[in-house]
Amino acid sequence: MKMLLALSAACLCTAATAAPSPLQRLAAANKQATQEPAAQGFINAVQIYPWSEGAIFQAYASPGVVTDLALQPGEALIAVASGDTARWIIGDTTSGSGEGKRTHILVKPFSTGLTTNLVITTDRRTYHVRLRSTAQTAMVALSWIYPQDELLALRKASAAAEQAAPVAAGLSVEQLSFNYRIDGERPSWRPTRAFDDGRQTYIEFPESLGVGEAPPLFLIGPNKQAELVNYRVRGRYYVVDRIFDVAELRLGTKKQQIVRISRVADGRKARRPS
Repeated sequence: MKMLLALSAACLCTAATAAPSPLQRLAAANKQATQEPAAQGFINAVQIYPWSEGAIFQAYASPGVVTDLALQPGEALIAVASGDTARWIIGDTTSGSGEGKRTHILVKPFSTGLTTNLVITTDRRTYHVRLRSTAQTAMVALSWIYPQDELLALRKASAAAEQAAPVAAGLSVEQLSFNYRIDGERPSWRPTRAFDDGRQTYIEFPESLGVGEAPPLFLIGPNKQAELVNYRVRGRYYVVDRIFDVAELRLGTKKQQIVRISRVADGRKARRPS
């Protein structure tokens, strides 16, 4: 009897430690690669995803509502393929002209409870999108930011401005963290997003920063006191040679305009820049 119990326990232990099946590994990989909409990723009603190779971008749609997937301006569409063309209407159109011409993929389901995928190929990259239809609110639109492209532009601007080694040399998308929240007032110079590479923090501003007055950056310490921090202006970026938890941009004397930038801990819901 003792031998039988020992053999049973050994079998249970072996089963518990058995390697996951190929389908389990596939499901885990897909889940890990899927990017869901995040509160800090919205600009008005548009969800902004940072594009990366092999990522799956989740889109939610509803019957009777068109969801717009906007590609990068100047990007030329090659093909769109879907796993279910019978129960989804999928089309494309364009907006703008010249270098600003932009392709839009338009999707609409016939009913709720449907899931399928889209593979969009262009002259620059491939997008993998997972579509899900729901009876609740649909996504009006989604688009992407392209960190690698912007880091290359930052590199060129840095080289032209200082004739030195580019700030963003050697970086890849996997090294970047976009876990920053932007709160406060909405002046014309309000940053569009912030991110870091584990060593430096980058704060991106709209094009108007070059026209108006650049706001100074202050770090907010544990005692709530503000202190100036060293940073460099590279085009429309502030480059801070450290990682901070909370910082504020302040402009004005009698009535200050204040915008706060906060780093969000990993695992929290807030994920993408506002």
